[in-house]
Amino acid sequence: MGFKPDYPSDSALIYKLARCQDFEAVEEVLGYVQDNTVHCQETLFIALFQHYGKAHLVDKAVELFHRRTCFNRVRTRQSLNSLLNVHVDNDRFLVANELFDKACKLGFRLNSVAFNVMIRRQFENGEWEQACKVFEEMLETKVEPSVATFNSLIGYLCGNGELDKALLEDMIKRGKRPNAVTYALLMEGLCLIGEHDEAKKMVFDMEYRGCKPAVVNFGVLMSDLVKRGKIEEAKSLVHEMKKRHLKKDDVTYNILINYLCKEGRAGQQRPIKFCLKCKLCNLILQSINCYFPSPFAVYRLLHTFFLN
Repeated sequence: MGFKPDYPSDSALIYKLARCQDFEAVEEVLGYVQDNTVHCQETLFIALFQHYGKAHLVDKAVELFHRRTCFNRVRTRQSLNSLLNVHVDNDRFLVANELFDKACKLGFRLNSVAFNVMIRRQFENGEWEQACKVFEEMLETKVEPSVATFNSLIGYLCGNGELDKALLEDMIKRGKRPNAVTYALLMEGLCLIGEHDEAKKMVFDMEYRGCKPAVVNFGVLMSDLVKRGKIEEAKSLVHEMKKRHLKKDDVTYNILINYLCKEGRAGQQRPIKFCLKCKLCNLILQSINCYFPSPFAVYRLLHTFFLN
């Protein structure tokens, strides 16, 4: 190639080529790196696994995993976890199971990340009992569940309308502090079964337990309110977020914009439509000033304007 081997330059080139999905060129640069015994960092291989996975080139990721020693790098637990994730994301569940089961023979001690990937794999198939078996195996092998583990379990149950606060208590008992996402999942579960006041009360409960409410928690409440047509209450939550110095994000604006767009299509009288369009215009301007809106939000706004 005619230039001196240099990891920062080589890795930057590989990252750029992988983002462009020019994997033939990636292989060429990797060959150069291997021939010149350039010492590569772990993050490079994990990033390549992810890019191969997104491009559905799972076999390439597996091949690179087994070639790690050619780059003077041992195969690590982080790499194994990343490869497991690639298999699950590409619905290669049997291969993921095989890799998970033979991890010990390969010299790896599984951690909570690997178990979390396998629990997620069961949830994607709607297999609650199988997920529980993986969780039990996790405990039997003395691997400590993480906050993400409990969030997965809580999220699955809440998403199916089966709220179980016992999991939250078990989580706390094991010394894992619930985070904003934990409470957001519980709030979604409460909203799903019609316990709207309890969901709102949970904002204060989480504060009492030492967890500061985040944008995601207010987003759950806002989404529930607009679904029930309570737009004024949803807007009051925006003011509450402002008081708490929480920066409204893309999702927050999408919730309100989607509702107003829906109401704009439903309205029959021109004065109502005009009023809603003014609200939309004001909302999108606020969004641009505070947080750049997503293309989807802008599309919904324009779609409503031009079709109404």
